[in-house]
Amino acid sequence: MKEKKVLNYIGWELKLFDNAKNFRDYQFFFIKKFIKNKVCEVGPGNGVVCEKYKNICNDISLYEPTKNLYLKLKKKFKKYKKIRIFNKYFKYSKKKFDTILYLDVLEHISKPKKELKKAISNLNKGGRLIVSVPAFQHLYSQFDEDVGHYKRYTINIFLEEIKNIKYRSIKYYYIDSVGYFVSLFSKLFSKNYKSNFKTKIYIWNMLVKVSIIFDKIFMYNLGKSLIIIVEK
Repeated sequence: MKEKKVLNYIGWELKLFDNAKNFRDYQFFFIKKFIKNKVCEVGPGNGVVCEKYKNICNDISLYEPTKNLYLKLKKKFKKYKKIRIFNKYFKYSKKKFDTILYLDVLEHISKPKKELKKAISNLNKGGRLIVSVPAFQHLYSQFDEDVGHYKRYTINIFLEEIKNIKYRSIKYYYIDSVGYFVSLFSKLFSKNYKSNFKTKIYIWNMLVKVSIIFDKIFMYNLGKSLIIIVEK
């Protein structure tokens, strides 16, 4: 998945968040219509999102430099000839894609400007870069530090990273407003976030159903996560 902080990445939290089906389904709801044709996913982890789009795309490249995750992906998708899996970082290539995904990955990268320029240059005209990142730096906590997050994002921070990169349009959504308040409460009042961590993830995942309602009320301007779609 990622770079300097993630060279020894274990991914202890991945399975718990991957099992948060309500959140993963909600996240996918916002991006599914933009995923098509030739797809590249950077840092796919356990391949949970790839499972959702593998049948609607005809060519998929997965770049997962963390070896244990790469081996899991090889085993998981071994029957799919259209899915190629690489145990290395995503680099500029002559091959162009219609969709490039960075789902909960960009926050692990110390030089996002360089990474985003590289990704957009690898898109076909009209192609989309889809990014999902944790939102709002004031929510940055010990958890973020422990899993190798360099920072959390707002749309203005993201726009600053791509200000000299040409693109056609951009859409964005802050999602999981209840999760925002849960994260804020946890940062302010929880002395040990790992205590009953599995139970906390379970409860948060249930509350995503409430977020779906309140996100509409907030007009997708407040949430624990930020989804961005950049069209080249």
